[in-house]
Amino acid sequence: MLLRLLRSHLRPYRQWLGLVVGLQFVATIAALYLPRLNADIIDSGVVKGDTGYIVHTGAVMLAVSLVQVACSVIAVFFGSRTAMAFGRDVRASVFGRVGSFSGQEVAAFGAPSLITRTTNDVQQVQMVVQLGATLMVTAPIMMVGGVIMAMREDIGLSWLLAVSVPALILAVVFIVTRMIPAFRAMQPRIDTVNRILREQITGIRVVRAFVREPYETARFREANTDLTASGLTTGRWLATMFPTVMLILNVSIVGVLWFGGHRVDDGTMQIGALTAFMSYLMQILMSVMMATFMLVMIPRAAVCADRITEVLDTESSVVPPATPIRSLARHGEVSFEHVEFTYPGATAPVLRDLSFAARPGETTAIIGSTGAGKSTLLNLMPRLYDATGGVVRVDDVDVRDLDPELLWSTIGLVPQRAYLFTGTVRSNLQYGKPDASEDELWAALETAQARDFVEAMTGGLDAAIAQGGSNVSGGQRQRLAIARALVKRPEIYLFDDAFSALDIATDARLRRALRPTTREATVVIVAQRVSTILDADQILVMDHGEIVARGTHESLLADDRTYQEIVRSQLSQEGAA
Repeated sequence: MLLRLLRSHLRPYRQWLGLVVGLQFVATIAALYLPRLNADIIDSGVVKGDTGYIVHTGAVMLAVSLVQVACSVIAVFFGSRTAMAFGRDVRASVFGRVGSFSGQEVAAFGAPSLITRTTNDVQQVQMVVQLGATLMVTAPIMMVGGVIMAMREDIGLSWLLAVSVPALILAVVFIVTRMIPAFRAMQPRIDTVNRILREQITGIRVVRAFVREPYETARFREANTDLTASGLTTGRWLATMFPTVMLILNVSIVGVLWFGGHRVDDGTMQIGALTAFMSYLMQILMSVMMATFMLVMIPRAAVCADRITEVLDTESSVVPPATPIRSLARHGEVSFEHVEFTYPGATAPVLRDLSFAARPGETTAIIGSTGAGKSTLLNLMPRLYDATGGVVRVDDVDVRDLDPELLWSTIGLVPQRAYLFTGTVRSNLQYGKPDASEDELWAALETAQARDFVEAMTGGLDAAIAQGGSNVSGGQRQRLAIARALVKRPEIYLFDDAFSALDIATDARLRRALRPTTREATVVIVAQRVSTILDADQILVMDHGEIVARGTHESLLADDRTYQEIVRSQLSQEGAA
C-alpha cells in the first residue's frame, strides 16, 4: 500500500524527483572523491614535501566540496518541496473522500480515526518521502561507490568490508523486525487517545455534572499507558540500534588501523591509502546507518499508508448517478413510496413500508416516540443515507437519479444538533448563500427570532462565533441554524427537532413568523413536542418504524390512540382541547 500511495501521488513530481536523484548522485560522487584527493595530498604532497602539489590538490578538494554542498542544498530544497506537496495532495485526497462519505462510512471509521488518518498518518508517510529524497538516494550510491573505491585503495583489506558490512546489516534488520509490531500497535492507540480526549472535551459538562472525573481520568490513563508502552518498546529498540551501529563502526576502524598498520609497516600500503580506506569504510558504514533511519521509518509509514489507503479505497454507500438529472420542475414536492431502510449489520429494518407525500405550501409534521425512526426518515430526503427499499422522490424524480448538488440546493436542513462553524454570525448565515445581502440576513434573523440577541452581541452580524457555536446558548444556536436555512430560501425545509431548545412562547412566535416565508415551500418538521405541530396540515404518527396514523391534530386527537397517548403525556386534556 505504501508503494501504491507513493506512485499515485508522486507522479506529478517526477521531474523534481529526477532532479533530486541527479543532484544527490553528483553530491555523493563528490563525497567519494574527497578521500582519494586527501590520500594524494598525504602520499604525494606531505610525504614528499611538495607544497605546490598540496596547494593545487587542496584547491581541487575545495572545488569538489563546494560542488557537493551546492548539490546537496539544492537536492534537499527540492526534496522538501516534493514531500510537502505530496503531504498536501494526500491530505486533500483524504479530505475529499471523507467529504463524499455518507453517515454510514463516517460512523464505521469514527471521527477520531479519520482525524488521525488525515493528520498524523499523512505526516508519517510525508516524512518517509522527505528522508527518501535524501538518505534513500544517497545511501546505496555511497555504499556501492565506497566499496569500489575502498577496493581500489587496497584489495588486501577488503575482507574487512565482507565482515563489517553484513554484521551491521544483520544487526539492524534484527532490531527493526522487533520494532515493527510496536509500530503497528501505535496508530490504533493514537486513535483511542484521540477518541477519549475528544469525548471528554466535548462532554466536559456531563462529566462534571455526574462527578465522573476520576473515572474519565482512569480511562484516559489506561489509553495513554497503552500508547506509552508502544512508544517505549520502539524507543528501547531504537536506543539499542545506534550503540550497536557505533560499536560495529568503531570495531571496524580498529580493525583497519590494526591490519592496515601492519601493511604500511610491510611497505605494501601507503599511509594516504590507509587513511582513504578508513574514510571509505566509515562512509560505507554511515550509508548503512542512513539506510537504518529509513528502515526505522518505513514500517510505521507502511502501517499509516494502509490506513490512508483504506479511506481512499472506501466508496460511499450514497453513490452519485452515472447520468444525473440536472434540472427540476422546482415545485418541492417530496414523496415516499414503500420506503424501507436497514442500517448495516442490523437484524431488522428501522423503517418499514413508508408511503406519504409532502407538498408545497403545506407543513408535514412527523411525531413519535424516541427511536421510532423520525430522524432516519428525514435523512433519506437529502440522501445522507439511501433507502434500502422503495423510492424517495423529489418532484417525481428518484433522488438517486438527481445531481447531488441540485438536490442539496433544493433543500434547507436544520439538523437535530444545531452546529455553527468558527467565524462570525454573518459567515454562518451566508453558508448556504454566500452572496446574501445584509437585509436578507437581518430578515432571516427576524423570522428566526434571533435579531434581538444578535443586535446585542458585540459586532452584530460580525460578532465572533466559536467552534460549534459554543459561545452561544443552545436556544440561540438553534435559532441561528434556522436563520441559516431561511437565508438559503430553498424549496424544501427540513426541521429535525429544530425547536426543542426553545421555550413554548418563542416556539409559537417563530412558527407564526415562518408561515409567510415558507408559504410556497414544502415544510417537513420532526418534533417531540405536540405544541410545535398543532397547526400542521398533515401529521404522521410513527411507531417502530411505521406510520401508524396520519391526519390533522384534531382528527388524530379524536381517532388515534397512539397520538392521544403522546398528547396526554405532554398536555392536560383541557390544553389539548
